[in-house]
Amino acid sequence: MSLTVYPNYMDIIQNPEALRSWKENITSEPYRSYLYAYPHKTSYRELERKLPLSELWSQEKADSLFLYMHIPFCGARCGFCNLFTLPDKRADVHTNYVDALERQAAQWASLIPNAPIARFAVGGGTPTLLQPDQLDRLFHIAQHGMGMDPSQASISVETSPETISTERLDILKSRQVDRVSMGIQSFVEFEADAIYRPQKPQEVERALRQLKLYQFPILNLDLIYGLPGQTLDSWIYSLDKALSYDPEELFIYPLYTRDHTIVKPEQIRQSGEDQRVSFYRVARDRLLAHGYTQYSMRRFAKAEAGSEKSLLPYGCQEEGMIGLGCGARSYTKTVHYSSRYSVGRSATASIIADYVASADYTHADYGIVLSKDDQQRRFILKALLHTEGLALRSYEERFTTSSLNDFPELNLLMHTDLAVIEHEVLRLTDEGLMYSDSIGDWFISPEIRARMESCVLS
Repeated sequence: MSLTVYPNYMDIIQNPEALRSWKENITSEPYRSYLYAYPHKTSYRELERKLPLSELWSQEKADSLFLYMHIPFCGARCGFCNLFTLPDKRADVHTNYVDALERQAAQWASLIPNAPIARFAVGGGTPTLLQPDQLDRLFHIAQHGMGMDPSQASISVETSPETISTERLDILKSRQVDRVSMGIQSFVEFEADAIYRPQKPQEVERALRQLKLYQFPILNLDLIYGLPGQTLDSWIYSLDKALSYDPEELFIYPLYTRDHTIVKPEQIRQSGEDQRVSFYRVARDRLLAHGYTQYSMRRFAKAEAGSEKSLLPYGCQEEGMIGLGCGARSYTKTVHYSSRYSVGRSATASIIADYVASADYTHADYGIVLSKDDQQRRFILKALLHTEGLALRSYEERFTTSSLNDFPELNLLMHTDLAVIEHEVLRLTDEGLMYSDSIGDWFISPEIRARMESCVLS
């Protein structure tokens, strides 16, 4: 649903029937999309000219930076996945990729602002699919290539049950990793099979037992609700299994289907799509009862969970994100850029091959130049879709205007009890938080939506 459907929000507020209809549009399709970044990657296009990174970053004034490395390889593509990743276990392919990543870091190091790395994350794909020596190289590149100090940076690594080994965990521990995140999705073998995830419950529990021995400051587990054939009882079973390992953090995701995913929308409908709201409520209540704090629709964490280091500050509204590797995105204040995006196997393999063969990584040629409207919407969404909410003064300090004047349609959220303003913070209510994805989708600008809808993936 686009904002252009309602050009005059006052007409809605003054008409109870229109207001009720507006809220029904938001709440009737709570899982129409998953907006984890704005603008969405499907709005990226070839830039009008190649932008030198020295030019892009010269005006950035970040006090600290976020370094992200993308490893676009996994053991198998899950049925729900539309990430930039390629099922490929060949060690020589991985080595060639890490070689390219090291070349890219060497070229980027002198072009990025001389600010310390506050956060370092390695994602994918499955980074721990790499052989131990290549996995260790990633940290060497971050430290010696990009200047990341592991004693003052929060370090997060994604993994999977089948890649958990003593040798790999020894590396993560020695490299001072603070957070290990493992996607489980379900402890029920039938449900894992339904999303084409080659995973045995025994393998998951072996991996979890081994992970717990290393006592990383934060163990995060991911679960998915709304899987084909999933029942409320089996969802609670997976929740309780996860809780039995006492993770510091849990992410719960509704199942989505997207372009080029193996699982199709009709498979969700056959399983009872409407159950996802009730599954969410049950999980939320159960996690809160176990002492977790809710930070977003998806993220629940123990309030005391965190690194034992003295970490550098990094605000969620900052743009200083450096994305190394094919498929990684980088954010400056006015430009977001990356390599090209694909889901199909042949196109993804071709993009990775071009990245590995490249000798020059010093220009951005694919991404989006953010208008002021894009920057404002991004600022609002990054705050509003989390429980801390949008600090109205922070927006004013950034843009010298009022968010409610710039986007008066935000008042619709208050008039439908989806949000409140308390102590000058616009915050979603419990009901609003449940419909975060619909609210995020509603707030996409018409221009960005048009770009997303015209994107053709291969």
